[in-house]
Amino acid sequence: MNAPDRPISVFLIDDQAMIRAAFRSLLEEQAGIQVVGDSGDARTAIAEVEELRPDIVLLDITMPGLSGIDAIPLLRKASKNTRIVMLTHHEGETFVEQSLKAGAQGYLSKDSEPGELVIALKSAMQGHSFLSPKVASGLVARARGGAAEGPAPSSRIEQLTPREREVFQLLALGHSNKEVARDLNMSLGTAKKHRENLQRKLDCHSPAELARLAIREGLLEG
Repeated sequence: MNAPDRPISVFLIDDQAMIRAAFRSLLEEQAGIQVVGDSGDARTAIAEVEELRPDIVLLDITMPGLSGIDAIPLLRKASKNTRIVMLTHHEGETFVEQSLKAGAQGYLSKDSEPGELVIALKSAMQGHSFLSPKVASGLVARARGGAAEGPAPSSRIEQLTPREREVFQLLALGHSNKEVARDLNMSLGTAKKHRENLQRKLDCHSPAELARLAIREGLLEG
C-alpha cells in the first residue's frame, strides 16, 4: 500500500503512442498520481515494470506480439505488488472475465469519463476491484438477457495456451514460421508444430482465416 504522502506511481502500456501521450497528460494533471513510464510493447514493458515496480499498470488488450490479457500473469510475476487495470475499447464479457481471471484489478473502457480513471486507480490501491459503469452495465444486461438462453458459447481463443495465443497473433499478422521462431525465441520445428495445432484447434487453414478470426475476437484491429 502506498504511503499517504507518496503519489500513486503508474506505468502505461498501449501500442498507440498518441493514446499513451493523451493518458499521460491526463494523469499528470491529477494530484497524487505520477506516471513513471510507458511502453508500446507489452513484452518490453515487463522488464521495465520489474525495474520500476509501479503501484499500477494501465494496460491495453489489443497489441501486436503479446496481448494485454496474456501479459497480465507475466507482469504480476515481474512485480507482484503492482496492481493491473485494463484500459481498452473492448467491452465484451469474454475480455472482462479473462482479464479479471488472469489477475487484473480493474477494467475500464477508453470511452469512460476521465474521472472514472482516477477512481479506478484509487480503488485498485485500496485493494478493491473496479469496473467502469459502462462495462458493468453491459455485463448486467448480458446476464439478464442470457439467463433464459443459457451461457454464451466459449470463444475458440479460450482453448489456446498463452504461448499459442502469441503464435496465433503473429501468424494472423502474416508472419512466417521462421519469423515466429525468431520473434518468440523458439525452434523452427516448434513454430511449425504450433501452427499445425492452431489450425486444428481454430479450424483456420490460411493466414487470411487466422487474421479474420483475430479481428473478430478483438486481438487485432480490423
